[in-house]
Amino acid sequence: MSSDATPCPEGDSPPDSAFDIPTDAAGIEGLAAAGIAPAGEPLPATSARPPLGTGQLEAAQLGVLTLENGAAINVTLAYRHDGPGPDAPQILVIHALTGSADAAGDWWEPVIGPGLALDTDRYGVLCANLLGGRYGSTGPTSIDPATGVAYGGAFPQPTARDEAVALWALADRLGIDRFALVAGGSLGGMVAQEVALARPLAVGHLAVLGAPAAMGAMALAWNHIQLELLDALGERGLALARQLAMTTYRSEADFDGRFGRQVEADGRFSVASYLDYQGGKILGRFDPDTYRTLVRVMDSHDAGRGRGGIGAAFRVLESTGTGVTGIGIEGDILFGPAQVRALVDAAAGAGVDAVYRELASSKGHDAFLIEWDQLTGFLAEALADGLARSGY
Repeated sequence: MSSDATPCPEGDSPPDSAFDIPTDAAGIEGLAAAGIAPAGEPLPATSARPPLGTGQLEAAQLGVLTLENGAAINVTLAYRHDGPGPDAPQILVIHALTGSADAAGDWWEPVIGPGLALDTDRYGVLCANLLGGRYGSTGPTSIDPATGVAYGGAFPQPTARDEAVALWALADRLGIDRFALVAGGSLGGMVAQEVALARPLAVGHLAVLGAPAAMGAMALAWNHIQLELLDALGERGLALARQLAMTTYRSEADFDGRFGRQVEADGRFSVASYLDYQGGKILGRFDPDTYRTLVRVMDSHDAGRGRGGIGAAFRVLESTGTGVTGIGIEGDILFGPAQVRALVDAAAGAGVDAVYRELASSKGHDAFLIEWDQLTGFLAEALADGLARSGY
């Protein structure tokens, strides 16, 4: 998701990638202004219950979390909450690979706010920077209290399930005991599944956008190449990994329409110039260790692991009456419609009330941050179902 994925003034170019989200309009400086120190610096202490409904980036210190791999880490999550507090219905939104907590002010701004699909006059909307992230949450650029220096590559590796545990710990800290809707795209859609499966009684509806029930071999292969580039070349490898990833975030039709065989003044193909620009851009706001950590979170995703398979995993949602919407994306190279349909079919086969919807778009995977009119309809439908199932 991306700064390029924010609403564009008329005449501006469309978003470039669903994996390119700044912290907010003011970048890292904006975090400091909101009371969140840049990653790697101590975060301010919070009260016993951090604030809700401020529309500001906040920090919640959650204490020690023990990861699936046995490592124990003291966790702080950066988050933003808009709208009323726990007495009203609550919605959890989860970001993609290099995202921030600022869904309502940035990457999903057209669907979160007063009178919008996720109406903050009526509902609370929570989004947090994932554990291991770059924008205020504990991650590789945070200080390891045992050494006094940044964790770097020694940061304990979380899984998608660890991310869900951290998000529920944040919800507990904020006094939220139930979500009418949990929604996320790409990596966010993977973590959203784990959030629902961790506490199915506390989720009315699960909306998964452009994500499978388990990482498939092709996506694992692309991630493997990116990780190899990081390991071999450091920051240069991060730039190249980003370029490789960008080719999976858009569709062939989009690249052909935007670039074709156009050549720049320096003799390079326009598409090559674009990829070089995106590779350089990631270096200004991310780092190899954080990127590696979150790619491995993605690789860990398998909703059926240890649960008897994907169908058996979703059966728990049937028993609790949780609804599911899988939203596929036309032309998605990374996680195509067939993978999202398979998720919906597995859930339906387990007895879950599950529906499939598809974004019609030429933009590929990034469509879940571009096709606002379609997203508005799909999210409103999922939320209405979640509200009904939650008794509102």
